[in-house]
Amino acid sequence: MISVEDVRVDGLKAVGLKVELPESPPLVLVIAKRGFLMCGYMNRETAGKLRTPVAVVTGVSTVEEALRAEVEWVNEAAEERGIRVGMTGAEAVKLMF
Repeated sequence: MISVEDVRVDGLKAVGLKVELPESPPLVLVIAKRGFLMCGYMNRETAGKLRTPVAVVTGVSTVEEALRAEVEWVNEAAEERGIRVGMTGAEAVKLMF
């Protein structure tokens, strides 16, 4: 099952994506205009090479949990936009617009 939802972060519109996986926690993404928030399933090494801002949260099962979770990792492009480890997913997404 794949669910897609509109997400509002301080009036900014993003897209939330949740993919149910067999016998596993779901894959969760929040996609903003200039970057994305991803769960721990995504490959950090690959994301580190992207020029697109990427922030990682872990232990989440829903888009709302991803927005409330603490960012645990960011790539260089995210750092350049002011996104930092320790901020919430929602704070990171706001800086991706």
